[in-house]
Amino acid sequence: MIATRFSSRVIIKLPYRRLRFGLAGDAPTNGVAPSEEDSAVGLLLFVIAIVAFATLAMRESPLWHWGVATLALGLLSGVNFGPVHPEFGLGFGSWLLIVLGLVLLALSVAPLRKALVITPVFGAVKSILPRVSRTEQEALDAGTVGWDAELFSGRPNWDKLTEIRPLTLTAEEEAFLAGPTETVCQMIDDWDIRHNRADLSPELWQFLRDKGFLGMLIGKEYGGLGFSAQAQSMIVSKIASRSVAAGITVMVPNSLGPGELLEKYGTPAQKEKYLHRLATGVDIPCFALTGVHSGSDAGGMRDIGIVTKGMWNGEETLGVNLTFDKRYITLAPIATLVGLAFILKDPNNLLGRGEDIGITLALIPHDHPGLDIGRRHFPARQAFMNGPVRGKDMFVPIEFLIGGTDYAGQGWRMLMECLSTGRAISLPAIGSTSIKATLRATSAYARVRRQFGIPVGTMEGVAEPLGEMVKRAYSFEAARRLTASMVDEGQRPAVIAGLLKYTTTEAMRDSMDDAFDIQGGRAIQDGPGNYLFGAYQALPVAITVEGANILTRTLMTFAQGVLRAHPYLLKEVQAAQSKDRQKGIDAFDTAFGGHTAFMLRNIVASFLHGLTNGSFASSPNDGPMAGWYRKLHRYSQAFALTADWTTVVLGGALKAKQKISGRMADLLGDLYIMSATLKRFEEEGRLAEDRELVDAIMEDRIASMEKTFGEVFDNFPNPVFGTAMRFLCFPLGRHAKPAADDVNYKFVRAVLRPGAFRDRLTTGVYVSMDPNDVTGVLEDAFIKVTEAEDIEARFIKASRRGVFDRRLDRDAIADAVEAGVINDNEAGIMRAADEATERAVQVDDFDKDVLKHTEQRTAAE
Repeated sequence: MIATRFSSRVIIKLPYRRLRFGLAGDAPTNGVAPSEEDSAVGLLLFVIAIVAFATLAMRESPLWHWGVATLALGLLSGVNFGPVHPEFGLGFGSWLLIVLGLVLLALSVAPLRKALVITPVFGAVKSILPRVSRTEQEALDAGTVGWDAELFSGRPNWDKLTEIRPLTLTAEEEAFLAGPTETVCQMIDDWDIRHNRADLSPELWQFLRDKGFLGMLIGKEYGGLGFSAQAQSMIVSKIASRSVAAGITVMVPNSLGPGELLEKYGTPAQKEKYLHRLATGVDIPCFALTGVHSGSDAGGMRDIGIVTKGMWNGEETLGVNLTFDKRYITLAPIATLVGLAFILKDPNNLLGRGEDIGITLALIPHDHPGLDIGRRHFPARQAFMNGPVRGKDMFVPIEFLIGGTDYAGQGWRMLMECLSTGRAISLPAIGSTSIKATLRATSAYARVRRQFGIPVGTMEGVAEPLGEMVKRAYSFEAARRLTASMVDEGQRPAVIAGLLKYTTTEAMRDSMDDAFDIQGGRAIQDGPGNYLFGAYQALPVAITVEGANILTRTLMTFAQGVLRAHPYLLKEVQAAQSKDRQKGIDAFDTAFGGHTAFMLRNIVASFLHGLTNGSFASSPNDGPMAGWYRKLHRYSQAFALTADWTTVVLGGALKAKQKISGRMADLLGDLYIMSATLKRFEEEGRLAEDRELVDAIMEDRIASMEKTFGEVFDNFPNPVFGTAMRFLCFPLGRHAKPAADDVNYKFVRAVLRPGAFRDRLTTGVYVSMDPNDVTGVLEDAFIKVTEAEDIEARFIKASRRGVFDRRLDRDAIADAVEAGVINDNEAGIMRAADEATERAVQVDDFDKDVLKHTEQRTAAE
């Protein structure tokens, strides 16, 4: 027997049991209050709904899965088994879920979904998304993504990190580092280079040419060394640890220069003509990119070439009429071969490709008619050659275009491919070696220099910045070698290269500031014995070159990274800008669906990892760093959600919100440094001596990230989304703290002693033990003072008891021997330490006429 009743729910009488369909919270039937059984069922259904949502989101399930799950939940939501009258009913909530499930199932049918949802969304996105310019698109296309994409994904595939080869050199490369590179460092007198000559010595120039330093990247078939990126980076690093000017001089031909461009894009005739000359130093190259008015904005370049016909070698030929004005061009004053970037136009369509060809590259001999290599710049009083290059209505034959007409208009892509590689090798090499060299010098000085009867490095106030220098030395060397290995594997890590450029050079600046604070008057008094001042002067150059750090951080790194490394964003942008509307809609449908699933997974994963502090995140192994790998996964997930929402919510306004963009770049930088640090620890055999240091680096980076996340959320233009991101990423709040003082103090004490730990932190830096050398004097004193420390401790203790006085008019060591405090042999050890210390702490002084002559000479130059 079946009786029906229509009211707010449908009741169906069934024998033996009552079935009631309705969401928890529906009005009770017949005025009967919900029983404990009803409440329990409601709670169970709520848990089922949450688990279903989390499971579907984490699996990035297709739309029809969501439809089936929602429909099933709608049917199940009202089920309750009661002991009285069995009845069957559908409440409003149940109907809502059922309808939603049916809608989702309907939308899983592609034609219906595209017509009802995708096409309107496509139109809206098309109207608000910023259009990617030609130069931006070429920059995006030029680089490759790798580990950076894993960090943007929020669920890093550890194989992508662990399978990158460790630091690897061939026997030939190792021999070159130990032989010719060591010799170059011995030949360098940085004071003579930067103060007397404002140039490398002729002997050093000749040695660099003869030994192939200017053609390390050029293949052996053309007479070059054909060295790996890792080897080039380490060679430049070692030379720069001795003289930044010499390091830059070697770096530039092996970074963004005609050699690499010719190898990749040159015509056979161009390769045959120039590569051997470049490899052997017969030709010195430069590359002119930066314009007077455009700066780093290649799209705003005013340097123009017009395709035309003109006379060349007595014959009329097709060529380009060039007008350009470039500056800040390294090696320009001595270059024999000038690379040039300009915008090519063809108003008469002589090339058959329309009027606007685009950015094009040319290679011009220095003595070509009309080429004006101007007077020399003097950047931060650095000795490397730098100057302007100009030309007005200068005709060059078409054969001067790098790659010929086939590559006309592709110059920006060509540059970006070379620049991403060069950036990944060169500036991280300069920055990391400066960080390591300042640590090596400062740790020696902090041990040798005593105040209040103790080494200044053991004083907590000094140990604090010294500890930061130690952590930078380990982590940024890790990042340098990881990035160089990526290049050797064929990657062109454009985003990482830009990221590492600004983070490394900023860390270089911080370490130099710390070194000056610790060494005080010894650091600021310039002269032949000052081992810091040359690098200190070069800091603004490193900060400014290849795009000032302020722009690289706030405008370029995150904006380029999120477009390039986000799994769906670039696909959506490209689909929205497709000239074929239907193809665009089809592509957008795929990308938008993937992006929606990605966003849902980010919501769930970020919240779960936030609740558990990454306890259930992944790790590539169960070793001592497994916990840090899981933390890295957890914060990568938080970054993925924040990066995605920041880009979606801000859209084209992201370029204007440069403080937000800069903070997002900082987060990516912290994630990358953490990755590199963990990889180095693994590759060096998980050394127990380094574990506390690695732990401290990770603690510091996580504390830094939590602070930066908070700044992003606090300053997010849309407070609703800012609050939502805060809740999802840090549901329990932000509680990370940097490494404790006592932990930092432990590895500061360790670096104040000779040994493997200090050598490992400063690996790749040129080291001299010669007491007559500018840095060897420190190393010599460091060893001798350490050998004498036990003797010195007894000596100082006796002096404080008044056994003898330490006075300039007395030989205190002889008095100590006479008093029986030390013996004659110990006195000899102390005298050697004292004499070495005296040499190490001395500073230069000059006759006033010498300095006056220098000022007059500089003014004349």
